Amino acid sequence: MLADELGVSPSTVSRVLNADGDDALRWASTDTVARIRALAQEQGYSPNPQASSLRTRRSGLIGVLVPRLQDYVLATIYEGIEEAASESGQSTFVTNSLDLIDNQRARTQMMIDRRVDGMIFGDAHLDHAFLDEVHRHGLPFVLTSRHSGDYPAATVDDVKGGRLVGEHLASTGRRDIAILAGLEFASTAQDRTSGARQALSEHGIHVPDDRVVYSSFDPAGGRAGMERILANGPVPDAVFATNDFAALGAFGALRDRGIRVPDDVALVGYNDTPLADGGAVALTTVRSPMHEMGRQAMRLLTEVLSGGTPESVLMEPELVVRRSSDPDAARRGTV
Repeated sequence: MLADELGVSPSTVSRVLNADGDDALRWASTDTVARIRALAQEQGYSPNPQASSLRTRRSGLIGVLVPRLQDYVLATIYEGIEEAASESGQSTFVTNSLDLIDNQRARTQMMIDRRVDGMIFGDAHLDHAFLDEVHRHGLPFVLTSRHSGDYPAATVDDVKGGRLVGEHLASTGRRDIAILAGLEFASTAQDRTSGARQALSEHGIHVPDDRVVYSSFDPAGGRAGMERILANGPVPDAVFATNDFAALGAFGALRDRGIRVPDDVALVGYNDTPLADGGAVALTTVRSPMHEMGRQAMRLLTEVLSGGTPESVLMEPELVVRRSSDPDAARRGTV
């Protein structure tokens, strides 16, 4: 906070930043006023008297920032956040950043201006420069869905989830694996991909870099990534898409070329969304506890708001085997 850096009280900082011109001299010396205003400008503080960094009273309002609330995974996580917040007498509101840094900054400031007590970010980038800004400004926050830096986060163990996929594909005899990795700046993409590659490597299966394609976590991204893989090499015998929606796009690209799932190519997704078991071919996927992830994120933020330093929560993934990677799954009753 500004007050800590300058060695003055929070109330002095608040009064100076919310005073016009020389009126600030009522509250501090000329030198102190100049130092407060200079540091506030340097660090991007808002002069809004309701800004969270200067606030002494709680509003009971929690802000949530996600890439796109239309995403089923993020919507389910938000339901968990809202449920837990409501149980503790708090209210939430959510907005989208589209994973753009400028949007993250603008939406966060908008929430600060509305007097949020703290925030939950579901759109963290591995390059945590923006989160570092928020931390410097004194706004309490935690992360969910993705992790970044040392900030407290409620996430699933995506490295383990990726390993479950790698071990499954190796056990079914697949040797040429392609990965639709997702967004390169997201921990979900990097962890799921690295986990799968690690497990496959332990079985003597190397996944070359040109078999790993980064694209968006949606059907369009999955289709584009699959088409790129098919254009740059032979048809793989297995594809791991780090999101069920990307897997759906990949399925469409394969179908359009007459490539059959699972006869020609095994296909695996991630998250176990409702579409996984409802398509033309039931999708093998990794189940993540999305709703509970949101509840845990709210619990972490409550601890932060109480002055605590909570440990991050890493939840367990579960492999759900279906026909898209194992033609005999239904007969054996796995799923």
